[in-house]
Amino acid sequence: MKGPVIHIFRHEAMATEFQVRIADEEAKYAGQVADQAFNLLDRLEAKLSRFKFDSDISQIAALKPGETLRLTEPTFACLKIAHQMEAATGGAFSVSAAALQTQSARPQCTLIEDRFSVRCNQGKLEFDLGAIGKGFALDRMARLLGEWSCPAHLLVAGGSSILAGDAPAGLPGWNCGLGDDDSPCRHWLKHSTVGGSGLAVKGEHILDPLTGQPARRQRRAWAIADTAAESDALSTACMVLETDEIAEVVTANPSWLVILDEPEGLKFLGQRPIPPAA
Repeated sequence: MKGPVIHIFRHEAMATEFQVRIADEEAKYAGQVADQAFNLLDRLEAKLSRFKFDSDISQIAALKPGETLRLTEPTFACLKIAHQMEAATGGAFSVSAAALQTQSARPQCTLIEDRFSVRCNQGKLEFDLGAIGKGFALDRMARLLGEWSCPAHLLVAGGSSILAGDAPAGLPGWNCGLGDDDSPCRHWLKHSTVGGSGLAVKGEHILDPLTGQPARRQRRAWAIADTAAESDALSTACMVLETDEIAEVVTANPSWLVILDEPEGLKFLGQRPIPPAA
């Protein structure tokens, strides 16, 4: 039996390769939609990257205590999710984790909802959205694909961030591996996201927000949630938290699932179902 037709498009952004995979659509139309998604991605990078001198994040870093900056809607939305994830993980995830390498105390800020603004309360707001920005971009790209009536899609950022929409016709989901594309641990994904973290590829690049030092958990972790921003932030926090602390976090958030690659095998924390792919 012939499988579904899947169109794959690639684009470099945020220091990684993004993929848009669209099923059950005519090739030309799928290409037009992918172009729109990548244009959106480039606009988001221009606002969220700390490496762009005129980005919102760079302007935030220039604020002095007591000063306020009005943000674009995407930047404010991403920071709001980041603050929510910081609270949900007990501070194990934070976009200001790197600030302790240049400051004696964590910077403090207030998000002003009705004005789409941020106020610097203390220190220098040195934010790094690398651990959540890619996932946030996938969420916004998925919204765009829905507006263009392409519900059967899979979005990928560097292999560590995955967002699955509707399943391709005739399949129970998108056949995705944990880790590399040729990973033997595969699952059917639809209407869910996966964020992965570990030290094997980039080394000690994840910082502990409490100390500013590299997190040294010798494990790989995958987090599954409703949004890619959540799953990316949660998988990052898993490199800081103890296993029992992770269990407490997912118990408090039943829509989350964490998979840890432990020496004795994979350990699943949470109740969210994730069907294995044969």
